[in-house]
Amino acid sequence: MDSRGFIIAGVIALGLVGAVGSTAQPAGARPVVHRDAPPPEPVVVELFTAQGCAGCPAANQVVEALSEDPGVIALTYAVDYWDYLGWPDTFARPEFARRQRDYQAAMRLRSVYTPQIVIDGRRQVSGAEGEAIQTAVEEEAARRVFPPQIQFRDGDDAVGIGSGRAPAGGAEVWAVTYRPGLQTVAVAGGDNRGRSVRHVNVVEGLTRLGEWTGRPILLALPGDADPETRVAVLVQGRDDRRILTAALR
Repeated sequence: MDSRGFIIAGVIALGLVGAVGSTAQPAGARPVVHRDAPPPEPVVVELFTAQGCAGCPAANQVVEALSEDPGVIALTYAVDYWDYLGWPDTFARPEFARRQRDYQAAMRLRSVYTPQIVIDGRRQVSGAEGEAIQTAVEEEAARRVFPPQIQFRDGDDAVGIGSGRAPAGGAEVWAVTYRPGLQTVAVAGGDNRGRSVRHVNVVEGLTRLGEWTGRPILLALPGDADPETRVAVLVQGRDDRRILTAALR
């Protein structure tokens, strides 16, 4: 993401801290998502789903379609709290359900549920509401923001976050490791017994890289990554959980 004049100027202290220069961020509306010209700040769509959830396969398909838009980073998190229904989700990890509960607290929701879609960490929509999801994505793409710039260092072992306006309480930088593309699971128990359930961009790991306070910072990325996975870097408010900006490595 180098369309706003952001450059990494140098690296010191064992490559974990560097000088990052940036030009002032121009005011203006965040561009609407277009398939032929991805915006400088993509919309992050996070789906919380489960293989044992009867209504989830339809929501998975909605996110699968959204994942084809170059202005969208679509991520699928499998949760484990429906495992008791008779099918242990093969992709679920406890930290994914914790992330969903963090959104629950920030949005003051009564409970967590599946399928749930969280858009830019700012709003949530039921995965069953396909038209409402598309509308929400378009509205978030047009939101007026002043994001910091993200740039990956040569070698992809570190990521620079430029200067910008930090939210109250500061922000965190997260690396979300996922396997791009489709995966299909044959479900042999629970509500989806006998069905083949498709998933797109399945998240395999979450790593908190550090804090961002509005000043430029360079952070090391997780090492020993599977070459078949990708990493989405998210700059996210620590208290309100809104995603300020994101980029893909």
